[in-house]
Amino acid sequence: MRVLIVEDEPYLAEAIRDGLRLEAIAADIAGDGDTALELLSINSYDLAVLDRDIPGPSGDDIARWIVDSGSGIPILMLTAADRLDDKESGFELGADDYLTKPFEMREIVLRLRALDRRRARSRPPTTELAGIRLDPFRREVFRDGRYVALTRKQFAVLEVLMDAAGGVVSAEDLLERAWDENADPFTNAVRITVSSLRKRLGEPWVIVTVPGAGYRIDAGMDAADD
Repeated sequence: MRVLIVEDEPYLAEAIRDGLRLEAIAADIAGDGDTALELLSINSYDLAVLDRDIPGPSGDDIARWIVDSGSGIPILMLTAADRLDDKESGFELGADDYLTKPFEMREIVLRLRALDRRRARSRPPTTELAGIRLDPFRREVFRDGRYVALTRKQFAVLEVLMDAAGGVVSAEDLLERAWDENADPFTNAVRITVSSLRKRLGEPWVIVTVPGAGYRIDAGMDAADD
């Protein structure tokens, strides 16, 4: 999952970003409306966290842009205003959820996970493929019933590959969805992470390298086990 955080309070924005990273969620920060619109135009995001009161185009303007773009990005609005009228206007703009400040980091993570699950209605809360079961809420992975301890980045990469349901995911797509905008496009971090993830999952290798294209989960292993 990759999230755009639109928040003009640097310490709060960084705290949210760091908290999401602990949950294997990549996040970018925009401190004003202009930066938010620029990032939305060049990157693909799964979710947006919007503070309504920001410099430049407001959070409301950003919400309108997201809705008008037809991208379907779910919006979690943040605000210090807790009046029902304020919440009502936010929902009318297209917000999918609302959270008033101050809030617990755990709550924002749970709300984002719920929004992501709602966004992909056809995807069950727990994803299973090729003997692997991934639970994004508990951040647990099992292979053939055996618990597999993964780092946050390994979990994020596996989640993207599992979501593809056996389809090929390019290194560029993995870098975009499992890392953030500060990732070096020329880094070999993807190759290294996939290699370490293979070892953690154990043999027989379930992640296949498709030369010149990327990586995929070998969904055919399900049939081989039957």
